[in-house]
Amino acid sequence: MLLTACASQVAPVSGKRLPDQRDGSSLGHLMKNDVDRLADVEMRENTQSLRVLMTKLYKRNPAELKKSTSGTLDEMVGWVFEGNHQWNFEMLNGIKDIDAIYLAFKPEYKGDRVLPLIVGLQTMMIKARGGKTEFYLTDSVDPQSVYNSARNIEIAAWKLSNTCDGSGKLYLQTNEMNGKEQNLSFEREIGRMVGRTDLYALTLSEKAQRGLTRFTQGLASALFLPI
Repeated sequence: MLLTACASQVAPVSGKRLPDQRDGSSLGHLMKNDVDRLADVEMRENTQSLRVLMTKLYKRNPAELKKSTSGTLDEMVGWVFEGNHQWNFEMLNGIKDIDAIYLAFKPEYKGDRVLPLIVGLQTMMIKARGGKTEFYLTDSVDPQSVYNSARNIEIAAWKLSNTCDGSGKLYLQTNEMNGKEQNLSFEREIGRMVGRTDLYALTLSEKAQRGLTRFTQGLASALFLPI
């Protein structure tokens, strides 16, 4: 009992708690292998990164939040990631995946640009993983689709930092660099997402003994890869 009690406690690291894991003795956990558990962690952590990015984007671009709601930032983020909408948003006409990401950077689009970007990235990641957010022994995920989703995250990041409107202003403000300080938190968070996704894709490739087709293309002219 003492060992169980100690195992259930999570020691703080630098003032922060490690994320709680699910009960390892549950029936669902027994139906997972190591790759399934890696997939669960990868999906959970990337979803958390998107929540962080959405919060940061609304803070840097408050006018976009006002296009979607009169509520608070936290209410908006909570509704997007926890609401009962199955990722079908009426204000986006149900657009998902890379089509939603493209919408965020279209000159003619007048709505909230943060929403389609985040919805597009999240639904693209889910689609690349066979439409699932939790994984078991019977599930099969295509490593190439996961690898492609990592490249699409990189392309979306490039568009975020370089796509401007007719007046030369970025559609969405992100990293801040001036003579006194540099804020590269967006870049770091996106880098974490790409790193996790690549690790998962390589692990799947090794497990299936399938090579990955690696794409080399300039980001400025790159199109999003099919999932």
